[in-house]
Amino acid sequence: MKDRGLLSLGVMLLACAATLFAYDVSAQDFPKQPIKLVVPWAPGGNVDITARAIAPAMSEILGQQIVVENKPGAGGFIGTTGVVRSMPDGYTLMLGSSGSISTGPALARTPPYDPTKDLVAIGPIHSVPMVLTVSSKGKIKTFQDFVAYSKVPGVQISIGSAGNGSSQHLVLELLAYRLGIKLNHIPYKGSGPAINDLLGNQLDSMMDQLTASIGHIRSGNLIAIAQSAKKRSALLPDVPTFEELGIKDFDMVTFTGIFGPVGIPPATLDKLTLALKQALATEQVKQRFDSLGVDIITLDRPAFQTYVNKDFRDSQEIGRAANIVINE
Repeated sequence: MKDRGLLSLGVMLLACAATLFAYDVSAQDFPKQPIKLVVPWAPGGNVDITARAIAPAMSEILGQQIVVENKPGAGGFIGTTGVVRSMPDGYTLMLGSSGSISTGPALARTPPYDPTKDLVAIGPIHSVPMVLTVSSKGKIKTFQDFVAYSKVPGVQISIGSAGNGSSQHLVLELLAYRLGIKLNHIPYKGSGPAINDLLGNQLDSMMDQLTASIGHIRSGNLIAIAQSAKKRSALLPDVPTFEELGIKDFDMVTFTGIFGPVGIPPATLDKLTLALKQALATEQVKQRFDSLGVDIITLDRPAFQTYVNKDFRDSQEIGRAANIVINE
């Protein structure tokens, strides 16, 4: 009986070794088919714009098409959860951002995934400031107007975001907390739908990444009244930061990067990381991101993973301090 047990154990170990060997060989041949890049937000926002800027360059480098697929809903949780549960073979990735990777799960009462354990960073792309905007058709024209109207008895300014638990949501809640005001938060399934309502004057204001709003700001349809980084963006040199407006130590930017489910073979990870780095170095991608006012992140993969994990913990701390909880 003992010999039979040892024999069975030996067979199992050989089977496992064979599986791992086949998996490793498959990783060496990667990619042999198109890669899906999930965007867990609706079209038109910062993450979607970023995905569609980087995917063609990576496709050319890898020799396989990278297909961008929007899966919005539940503040980025639906698309992200799908990626977390996918096969870790490198063929299902996501364009992750502060909202889906750190703030959403940090603020959720019962998060469906742990970004520090269930996802692995492929590499960073860029960071971008938030901007508080209003419609040119609306009654609010300046930050001073925004604060004054918010303090009128019986009035709550409506403010849109990309969704509950998004990075925009965290920033606007922190702003309200620091100013001691109440805002009527209207969450959407991504920035695009929210911007459309703001343009139609159905919202009083919106907190969003500069990348998604800059075109409308340039056209004059939206007015930027404040920005969230420590220093002014080169694209908005006349728009004050929140710190300049009297809110001390207010420095909030969002990150984007590519992520996959934990367990992707090291050889596949290396190929994807290198392809992303090479794509970011192409002139076409650099010009596109320059026009959007973003800062390319140059951290290597381990350093970016550390950065992401810290951002998640920081978001948890801000959520506890401001008592921000979402019920997704």
